[in-house]
Amino acid sequence: MYILDGAMMGTREKAHTHMAEAMGFPAYYGANLDALYDCLTDLTGEIRLYHTAALRRSLNAYGEKILRVLQDAQSDRLKISFYD
Repeated sequence: MYILDGAMMGTREKAHTHMAEAMGFPAYYGANLDALYDCLTDLTGEIRLYHTAALRRSLNAYGEKILRVLQDAQSDRLKISFYD
């Protein structure tokens, strides 16, 4: 299980760093939304994202884009749950 904390994603850079560390992305992770989707689709298991409201507040439209990428990456192999 992977645990993400939206309260720790106050900037785009912090968001990508937090996600990369929490989910063990490779060193070549590009720290952008396309790279996020690509790395997510390689994962198996469950992701829990806590404090989604904090993510939305701090990153506004970019936070919504991150949430959309997470939702789009869900599959039979990867379950993603969101908690405010």
